[in-house]
Amino acid sequence: MRHRRRRRTPAAALLAAALTVSGLAAAGPVALPASAAPAAPAAPAAPAGATATAGDVTGFTRSGNTFTITASGGAKARVVVARADIFRLWLSPDGSFTDDPAGTDLAPTTDFGPVTTTYSDAGAYYRITTGSLSIRVDKKPLRFSVFRADNTTPVWQETQPTSWTGGRTTQYLARGADEQFYGTGLRLGEWALRGKTVPIAVDNKWRENDNASPAPFYMSTNGYGVMRNTWAPGSYGFNAPTTLTHDEKRFDAWYFTGDSLKSVLDAYTDVSGKPFMAPMWGFELGNADCFNASNPDYQGDHNRLRHQSTPDVVGYAADARAADMPSGWFLPNDGYGCGYTTPLKSTVDALKAKGFQTGLWTSTGLGSIADEVGTAGSRGVKTDVAWIGSGYKYAFDGVRQAVDGIEKNSDARRYVWTVDGWAGTQRNAVVWTGDTYGTWDDMRWHVPAITGAGLSGLNYAAGDVDGIFGGSPRTYTRDLQWKAFTPAFMTMSGWGATNPSAGYHDKQPWRFAEPYLSINRKYLQLKMRLMPYLYTMSRIAHESGVPSTRAMVLEYPDDPVARGNLTSGQFMAGDSLLVAPVVSDTSVRDGIYLPAGTWTDYWTGRTYTGPGWLNGYQAPLDTLPLFVKGGAVVPMWPQMNHTGEKPVDTLTYDIHPRGASSFSLYEDDGRTRAHESGAYARQRVDVTAPTAGSGAVTVAVGAPTGSYTGKPAARGYEFTLHVATAPATVTIDGAPVTGLASKAAYDAAASGWYFDPADRSGVLRIKTGTRSGAFTVSAGGTSLPAAEPLPAATPIDRSTWSLVHADSQETTAENGAATHAFDGSPTTIWHTAWSSGTPAALPHEIRIDLGARYAVDGLGYLPRQDGGVNGRIGGYEVYVSDSTTDWGPPVATGTFADTAAAKTTALSPKSGRYLRLRALTEAGGRGPWTSAAEITLTGRPAP
Repeated sequence: MRHRRRRRTPAAALLAAALTVSGLAAAGPVALPASAAPAAPAAPAAPAGATATAGDVTGFTRSGNTFTITASGGAKARVVVARADIFRLWLSPDGSFTDDPAGTDLAPTTDFGPVTTTYSDAGAYYRITTGSLSIRVDKKPLRFSVFRADNTTPVWQETQPTSWTGGRTTQYLARGADEQFYGTGLRLGEWALRGKTVPIAVDNKWRENDNASPAPFYMSTNGYGVMRNTWAPGSYGFNAPTTLTHDEKRFDAWYFTGDSLKSVLDAYTDVSGKPFMAPMWGFELGNADCFNASNPDYQGDHNRLRHQSTPDVVGYAADARAADMPSGWFLPNDGYGCGYTTPLKSTVDALKAKGFQTGLWTSTGLGSIADEVGTAGSRGVKTDVAWIGSGYKYAFDGVRQAVDGIEKNSDARRYVWTVDGWAGTQRNAVVWTGDTYGTWDDMRWHVPAITGAGLSGLNYAAGDVDGIFGGSPRTYTRDLQWKAFTPAFMTMSGWGATNPSAGYHDKQPWRFAEPYLSINRKYLQLKMRLMPYLYTMSRIAHESGVPSTRAMVLEYPDDPVARGNLTSGQFMAGDSLLVAPVVSDTSVRDGIYLPAGTWTDYWTGRTYTGPGWLNGYQAPLDTLPLFVKGGAVVPMWPQMNHTGEKPVDTLTYDIHPRGASSFSLYEDDGRTRAHESGAYARQRVDVTAPTAGSGAVTVAVGAPTGSYTGKPAARGYEFTLHVATAPATVTIDGAPVTGLASKAAYDAAASGWYFDPADRSGVLRIKTGTRSGAFTVSAGGTSLPAAEPLPAATPIDRSTWSLVHADSQETTAENGAATHAFDGSPTTIWHTAWSSGTPAALPHEIRIDLGARYAVDGLGYLPRQDGGVNGRIGGYEVYVSDSTTDWGPPVATGTFADTAAAKTTALSPKSGRYLRLRALTEAGGRGPWTSAAEITLTGRPAP
């Protein structure tokens, strides 16, 4: 999928889909040829016919754990309890339960064994009880709600009956005062969805706020998630009420509950399937291009040097290795008539000899995949939009055919890239963001998009490095930096701008001039060293549904800043590394949020105490803001350019000791499906240390358990402990270890220790020599780095502020001029007009000129202090801009409590001269007013 640069007409797209590519199938998928692909279902359209509901409950019966409700309008509903925390709700307007278009595609696992349920008639409602839930069935009219087992703590509640027309069904749910929502698949934009309306539909536009791989799934901070069991497109409005619509005359959904977002993801993927376990080479950088440009059928540039026939790709592989540049796989054909030069096997073998695997890109189908995988040895598939672009079940089945083509013709694991995924795609494929551009703006929304995909269980989500159109050396380098901390990433060669600046040729990282070449190498090498850490994190995803690339809310669900889009520009790579990408042409990164705990700058060793905001972080082009959580235990490989290049004869554990912490390393053969039968090993490492100050740091390394082909019988270990002072003693199992006087002596020794105070504020290195069983390393008499508090928020001087606009202000009956909202006196107020006729309706707003440009990071609001209560701001939005006409998205949204106390809210730090505060609601709901005694800001001057 790409080549949108040609902007093909629908007819041309169908022609492209029907092309017979050299070596690829003339026929498409088993069910339908590509040229006969069904049209994508339209995005939600205008409803047809009158709106109807089920009416009142007239009957309630039970059969096992299936409860059937009959309604006065002829509709029936079923509640099927699958587990104490999982149930299905199916509402059929015509009273039959035969229309089940999704079958087991989206919910392949629903039998979890016996589950104890009871029911009772509570008068106004029937109550179905599991060990975890109370499901209420209101009688007049039929509505559903779910409470915790106590029957008093709400999880979700319908505000009105589910309704349907001839072609659309909508559920209406109450929205909690601070309830937040996540999910909907690979949405191209921010991941906190409260107040947003999200299309659950395929459009193949691939721009901000589109959905590259929609999923009919969302979850809530109330502790539940829901997957609509459908192929129909829809739209979710996370407003008040929340409206959840799909284009079909039926309602069918699976509900999952838990005590955390992680447990909800676990339950959701128990039913819809756990994320697949990619081969290790799939974690390495991939490269897609056409290396058969001489093919007359090819629709691209026929004259590209070194791209004339498929074996030319081996020259590029040689270039990568000559540049000492890690990368792991090629897609040497790109569909659209490119095809590949036969015989394919010789090229695949030549790439394998250089440490590269081969995948194939298909725009027409998979008719030759048995030979491509079983004989030639290809190991990956990229499904193109020209084939599967109609989406929904057609795309889902195409991906499944690709999986079968790999796994039925080899012992390899599935490795498929696709757009237009759906719920359940996490078990089959990497999803990616489509045809995007090498711009700072595209990079900006890619960070929350790829991070947010994990909130739908999509562990492998990606966007082409620097897009496929345009681009520059600087955008490429910055984009590669942060994507190196995600599980899967790929670069698309040959489709960007031609030589926009010196040293830029095409989009392989080794074809750039300095300094870009060295920076690209630095981050690709770091990813290879982090392979055991990132691989373990993806194993956690495979077992629990919790992704490797994590939105801050997954790790800090109770932190109000982490719950929303204030942190959408950063993410956790696994449980220990905080990544804050630089997505503009700058060398200073503002607005890095560090949650509670200690955080160490990966590059300098400087340690901070959260929670709080870090502004002014110095991030020249070679520096990605990267922080390590206190207590982190991060396993690392020796440096290598591809999996298997070197034996892992020494495993390094990079440790930031802080209290008690642990890590459970996962290893397998990295290639085959033997792990599914238990062929893998684990090793647990436990660290005990002071929480601050001085003391002993002890690392207890467990013996590896389990076995797999290639597992080392023994190996060496190195520990890099980030401590502030040299230890008094170092022991292994109580025996002293020799201290060495220099780094050179340490490097030459088989065992020993060396402390370097100049290395990132202090690093203690310990070598153990070869070990096969459990052992304990202890460093006595050392001290931990002191953690400095984050810089305090600085008030912005209000003496230069002036009023730009207030939509309403009372000046007749009382002195309510809007300037009193920032005059420094809590005894004066701004109040919207009330004495001259009908007051203006909400929302109200005030716009303020700050007199100079500031990087603003916090807002204070003091409600009126004169004893009055009306006008207290409830729901609000805050904007900061350099323009009073183009405000951009809000830097904060929320709801203030209905009290007289001073309020503060953290802002997503943004630089600008103008402030806009919008009052969306009145806190007490007493009237259409707004008032404020004082508005304050924190931040720092910005050039």
